[in-house]
Amino acid sequence: MIKKVQASEVRLGMYIHELRGNWLEHPFWRKSFKLAQQKDLDKLVSCDLDEIWIDTAKGLDVAPVETGLVENLKTANKVTAENTIAPQESPPSTSPPSPPVKKPAARVSVEEELDNAKKIQKKTKEAVTSMFSDVRMGKALEIEGAESLVEEINQSMERNPNALLTLIRLKNVNEYTYMHSVAVCMLMVALGRQMGLDEAQIKQAGTAGLLHDIGKMVIPNEVLNKPGKLTDEEFAVMKSHPERGWEILKSCYQVHETTLDVCLHHHERVDGKGYPEKLSGDALTLFARMGAVCDVYDAISSDRCYKPAWSPAESIRKMASWKDGHFDEVIFQAFVKTIGIYPSGTLLKLKSGRLGVVMEQSTKKLTTPIIKTFFSTRSNVHIPVEILDLSKGTDGIENIEDPAKWGFDINKLQGI
Repeated sequence: MIKKVQASEVRLGMYIHELRGNWLEHPFWRKSFKLAQQKDLDKLVSCDLDEIWIDTAKGLDVAPVETGLVENLKTANKVTAENTIAPQESPPSTSPPSPPVKKPAARVSVEEELDNAKKIQKKTKEAVTSMFSDVRMGKALEIEGAESLVEEINQSMERNPNALLTLIRLKNVNEYTYMHSVAVCMLMVALGRQMGLDEAQIKQAGTAGLLHDIGKMVIPNEVLNKPGKLTDEEFAVMKSHPERGWEILKSCYQVHETTLDVCLHHHERVDGKGYPEKLSGDALTLFARMGAVCDVYDAISSDRCYKPAWSPAESIRKMASWKDGHFDEVIFQAFVKTIGIYPSGTLLKLKSGRLGVVMEQSTKKLTTPIIKTFFSTRSNVHIPVEILDLSKGTDGIENIEDPAKWGFDINKLQGI
């Protein structure tokens, strides 16, 4: 039975059928899910949602008042008993000890994590360059160490995801193929974290992102790096890279099935108009859908040999405007929540006339990032730098600005 409930009535074990309200304003990427974790319950209760609908056939119903009183009484009696009666010794356990619970990394500022993130990015770039170069030279692909790199990326994002997400823009045309793979790996890890995937799945997603374009290493350079429009014949050659990559990875015994899947299907679309197999709908795995979004975002937000980059914010707007069926809608919404409406590095003009660059995303709203203000458009002068959390309502966004128009280097402004 589908029924509407109040936020105060929501409890663990309920199946959330639908959350009605602006999806940008709540932290859940899924349309429906079983409410199983206290942290999700806390988030849900604190959200200002228009309506919450539950499905009592798939989860718990609202607790009757009497039941609630009985449960509270049982809890109170249990606490009293534990405080007054000495516990009896338990017999020795014959079960193997449970693995230690991983302690979450302490959250740090983006500035604190930036140096470490740079080292991780450099190490990952070197590993990708080495692996891809071996393939181009006809050597066997060795991917040992790839998963440990993904783990380092995951740990950095646990401390502060914005540091590595800031660095993915740092690539030039000549090193695009290598740095694109590094960027897609980082985006896959960040997206997996946003979607609540477990540690093993995040590692699989990141490794798949790292190797998704390995097939480009057997594409002739004159096609791969052609500055102009490809001919039909050249485009057909370029479109063969997912299958060529799959063949390369298939020969490696240690490659996970997820990596093979994303390599082969990251250019598929949910409407069946992608390639190489024109898969659609449920035929596409979760990881393939994730790979499609991450791949396109980094491609269009990077300088290419045949076109300049769109800004991060413009890239998100473009992707959102494309027809239904290009991306999985739920995955795309989760991706937007991962990098923000105004991704790191976006130059914003505020209602006060100040200019500021986005440093990281607010934990409260996607539309109110944390920015570094540094210039007054009214006085046309630099002003003392101030870190401003727009979620506190002291200022608001007027529009997105083009850094080139003002002659600003966004990377220098962000300290990268």
